[in-house]
Amino acid sequence: MCGMCAVRCPIRVEVESGRVTWIEGNPHVAGIEGSLCAKGAAGIALEYDAERPQSPLIRVGARGAGHWRQATWEEALSYIAEKLRTVSEKYGPKAIALTDRGGLFTDLTKSFIKALGSPNYFDHDDTCAKNVNIACQSLFGYGRGDTGYDFANTKHIVLYGRNIFEALQVKEVNNVLNGIEKGAKLTYIDIRANTTAAKADKFLRIRPGTDYAFNLALIHTIIKEKLYDVEFVEKNVTGLDELTAFVAQYTPEWAERETEIPAAEIVNLARQVGEAKPNVIFHGGWMLARYVDSFYASRTMYLLNALLGSVETKGGLIISKGPGDVGRKGLNSLGKNIPEVEAKIVDAAMPGKSMGTGHIVNCYKAIKTGQPYPIKALISYRYDPMASLPDPEAQKTYLDNLDLLVSIDVNYSETGWFSDVILPEATYLERSNILATQKGVKPSFLIRRQAVAPRFDSKPGWEIFTLLAEKMGVGNYFPYRSIEDIWTYQLEGTGLTLQDFAAKGFVSLTDKPVFQDRDNLKFKTPSGKIELISQALAKNNFPSFAPYIRPKKPDEGYFRLTFGRSPVHTHAQSQNISYLNEILSENSLWINDRKASEIGIENNDLVEVSSDSYVGMIKACVTPYIHPEAVYMLHGFGNEIPLKKRSYGKGIRDTKLETGLLETVDPVGGGVAYLECMVKVRKA
Repeated sequence: MCGMCAVRCPIRVEVESGRVTWIEGNPHVAGIEGSLCAKGAAGIALEYDAERPQSPLIRVGARGAGHWRQATWEEALSYIAEKLRTVSEKYGPKAIALTDRGGLFTDLTKSFIKALGSPNYFDHDDTCAKNVNIACQSLFGYGRGDTGYDFANTKHIVLYGRNIFEALQVKEVNNVLNGIEKGAKLTYIDIRANTTAAKADKFLRIRPGTDYAFNLALIHTIIKEKLYDVEFVEKNVTGLDELTAFVAQYTPEWAERETEIPAAEIVNLARQVGEAKPNVIFHGGWMLARYVDSFYASRTMYLLNALLGSVETKGGLIISKGPGDVGRKGLNSLGKNIPEVEAKIVDAAMPGKSMGTGHIVNCYKAIKTGQPYPIKALISYRYDPMASLPDPEAQKTYLDNLDLLVSIDVNYSETGWFSDVILPEATYLERSNILATQKGVKPSFLIRRQAVAPRFDSKPGWEIFTLLAEKMGVGNYFPYRSIEDIWTYQLEGTGLTLQDFAAKGFVSLTDKPVFQDRDNLKFKTPSGKIELISQALAKNNFPSFAPYIRPKKPDEGYFRLTFGRSPVHTHAQSQNISYLNEILSENSLWINDRKASEIGIENNDLVEVSSDSYVGMIKACVTPYIHPEAVYMLHGFGNEIPLKKRSYGKGIRDTKLETGLLETVDPVGGGVAYLECMVKVRKA
């Protein structure tokens, strides 16, 4: 599996004389069939890059000063274990927290923190899909990770800011292209035009922060003109009467004033998807940590699929299947024999909290305030909150309350640079990982095998956590001396052996795609149906439909700061990789041509962008293809770590402009409200 981004596409690697010479997509995987993106192809450059940690490092100066001494693994792990024991003895094991990027391999990290006796596992989802996940759960009882889309067989795809051809997943893009070649229409809604807009049949430029208004008017029209799937809704959906009453006031004409999208376009889209139903996809969002109402925007995106009957059907929204759904035993969890932790996760008892638990922002609050109990040690595994969360300067004041901060990563990270210890993980080409389950219409087990030996004094994640568990006196829960030991344990009782992975690098658990019986659909909600009026939301005192609130318009001379992803970079992780740095070494600031003219800015001018406590310099990209209220930049640039020489000081960091937003979240979903940020722009 590729490790250049969180998608982890299946790959095939060629090695000659112990050196990687070629990487391509796994030819046996449908939708991949040998293809690879630019980031995946640059894996060779990552492997042979010397500007990454080459041994464990222990801090010897002030946090963030960049003063380190090299250490052996024995010394570094002993240092960490001693600090963790001290924290545990003084505050209890619940004062230790671990955060990672989430994904396929979290059974390892969740089992480790559980073995220490702490409930405090967090992932990066507050900065990505937390709103989407909880919105999906509130309707179907399934989270976003338990759903998928049949793009290849759909008739109409509607995307909201999901720049699918740039912030790309290879398999997903190929399936979308296959669908388009078969005649599917693509409607794209965003504040700016981009590659996805260029490929769309219809691009609708929307005023920033008004997606929810657009959806309310679209739902209004679909219900008013009875364009929804009446039979499906009557059988599988609860709450239509309440929804009908709620959206009555939200007409297309009203939405035109809010969104700047003509009412006729809203009506036209409603009629098009009504005609195409049930083979319609309203994408619920990928990274939807944007506004304070992004939860309701995402919920109405998913709700549109329910109205149109495009759930668990060809060309629609699919409920992903796991091993148990196809009559197979799942992989054994590494934490199966570890006692359950009695303490509650730190944000479970926080007053006024959003839905769910495991919000990294709430972990930060506990670090800062010690309430409801202290968090005094944090291990960050392949996750860089100081680069991804808003306001890194404010973050430093929070993290300085920790007695221990550990970073485990392949690369130097902003969080690592502020840590007490850096542990270098082997690259994805140098390591094997625990087996993983891939859900879908054809669930499978996946394997990542080591291709080459580590170039430096680094270790795979499974070994790091196993050794640290031994140091902490809980090694009996991780009695593994090799990755093969772990694989063998995971496969016990499944009827499979390691040999079954040899031919293709994965094992499919069924020969044919599996769908629920459309006449007897069951959802994981209390009612067993799709709940437009959510019992889960009501239980937590949140409305299922919230009144629309008009987003603030920027003051004179200010713009709403927006950001996005590049097809050649992964967040803030890849800017220093030579191949990718040569293609794109710094970001620029998109600004509307009319607004730029008003303040005397021309294309490629150096401009000053400022917020409350930060000023940055960046080149302007003057264009008519962005809404006048907004400016836009790529996320992940502005590296401040001098050891990453290629990218050092190139571009600016959007997160440094997001001052004061660290605790600004969607009140229901808990996703960070990044785009509630206004910046001033002037010619430098």
